Amino acid sequence: MRLLIVDDAPEVVESVQLNFMLLWPDATVVAASDGESAHRALADAPFDLVLLDIGLPDGDGFTVLEEIRRSSNVPVVMLTARDGTDEKVRGLQLGADDYVTKPFNHRELIERVRAVLRREHMARSMGPIVRMDDFEMDVEHQEVRIGGRLIELTPTEYNLLHYLVDHRGVVQRHDAILQHVWGPEYEDEVEYLRVYVARLREKLGDDSEHPRYLATARGHGYRFGPPADAPIGVRG
Repeated sequence: MRLLIVDDAPEVVESVQLNFMLLWPDATVVAASDGESAHRALADAPFDLVLLDIGLPDGDGFTVLEEIRRSSNVPVVMLTARDGTDEKVRGLQLGADDYVTKPFNHRELIERVRAVLRREHMARSMGPIVRMDDFEMDVEHQEVRIGGRLIELTPTEYNLLHYLVDHRGVVQRHDAILQHVWGPEYEDEVEYLRVYVARLREKLGDDSEHPRYLATARGHGYRFGPPADAPIGVRG
């Protein structure tokens, strides 16, 4: 496993490298101290995951994240000393897969990294084609198309959509979705779910008020497609 940490604090980088060496010896941790060197590292070799600090000397991590997402779906975990909900939501909206606040427990960080990589692996290991109107999900090739147009999804977005499609017609509770897609330690992170559903709706061209694909059951969860017991052509 190759991991890139982008952080200008040498003590943070050294502690992360040391703890991965002790707790995950098969992992290689490469360091970049700013956005420019991070982009060079990503261009030179593939990485399985990026740990990205928000505060960088040549800009902020949000800008770096936006640039990464223009060309790559590599999983990204944000690192920050800020504990505000606004920063967390912004990172998730821009395509971050998770968010860890400094100072962090290194075992927790490694478990978060493992959880993100499990989700990415899940996205690569699911089976056939599902169609509904102009929506098509090719599970074998991990592709989603609307009217034949390919929709670019991150692994977490894909896993979330696949879970809802797999249970199409039936409302899935917030906690059940979070446990399945993110992991049992995320079952209370409803904000993650709201942000990712909003991202999916935007990419699918869906309307939350009159949804074709992702319907909200207020206070309960979400459903893909019309209710299972609805007559053909009726959507919630």
